[in-house]
Amino acid sequence: MQGKRVLLIVGGGIAAYKALELVRLIRKGGGTVRCVLTSGGAQFVTPLSLGALSEQQVHTSLWDLKDETEMGHIQLSREADLVVVAPATADLLAKMAAGIADDLATTLLLATDKPVLAAPAMNVRMWLHPATQRNVAQLKADGVTILAPDEGEMACGEFGPGRLPDPQAIYDAIQSALTA
Repeated sequence: MQGKRVLLIVGGGIAAYKALELVRLIRKGGGTVRCVLTSGGAQFVTPLSLGALSEQQVHTSLWDLKDETEMGHIQLSREADLVVVAPATADLLAKMAAGIADDLATTLLLATDKPVLAAPAMNVRMWLHPATQRNVAQLKADGVTILAPDEGEMACGEFGPGRLPDPQAIYDAIQSALTA
């Protein structure tokens, strides 16, 4: 991990709080992590928290004129060794599979030429829905690495697959992706 650069996209979901631990693990391992916080993700964690742990500016908007005068979304996507989406919500997975670029996160995902690793997190019924499974299959066909979600109790009180993998498991997958 030493000297590696990870671009972490934090999607909107209760599991977004686990991204803070993931940032800590990447930094502890010697990597640099830059964060893109979606508007949904910002409902669960703050730019201040991610910025304090990453020691980097947190990016939240495609329309930040200061960054976009230099095509910041292109630069962010190209400076990383790996792009990680955690949590990858059903919405983010669907947009990724369809090639939709309507915010900073999805625009840089479409613009990147780097490997992408996604760690899904959503309700069990959303995870098992045919549309989500179709989107995951498309993303795998497109070369995106998809971590299998954990199975367990959900914040909504249901049980099954859909939980965000433990931050240590995501970190291990990041290390594997960076050495592949």
